[in-house]
Amino acid sequence: MKYVKPLRLLGDALKTKVSVPGRFLGLDVGDNVLLRKKTNIELMATDFQNLVKAFSVSGLVVGYPFGKLNNVEDVVTVNLFIEELRKTEKLKDVKYTYWDERLSSKTVELMLKPLKLHPVQEKTMLDKFAAVVILQEYLDYANRYVNA
Repeated sequence: MKYVKPLRLLGDALKTKVSVPGRFLGLDVGDNVLLRKKTNIELMATDFQNLVKAFSVSGLVVGYPFGKLNNVEDVVTVNLFIEELRKTEKLKDVKYTYWDERLSSKTVELMLKPLKLHPVQEKTMLDKFAAVVILQEYLDYANRYVNA
């Protein structure tokens, strides 16, 4: 895995000459999302490796708690997860970038509130859709840059 700046991730994906364009995968890393599912990083790396192959994933957009000075634990969790994933060497050709995830959960909470879901259902949906919001915010930013 190799870190690249956000617009470089997009630029590299656009430059590749393949029949099927690469896709990006959004990740919301944290104790309540990915890490509670599997504690074995090798298994998680294999799962990501399978996703990369099955869906032609060319890059990961990883939610990062920029500006969360009060919550250093979240920053450490993301950094450790990415470093451990990188060390497995199962995703050597995959590039990743960080994207601000501070408002992703709040955005999803506001979308789910009118649905009046059971708290357990709401938490499950919140965890899943936070990654979607992170990826969509990155794609919106990239689209504005490309069309500017």
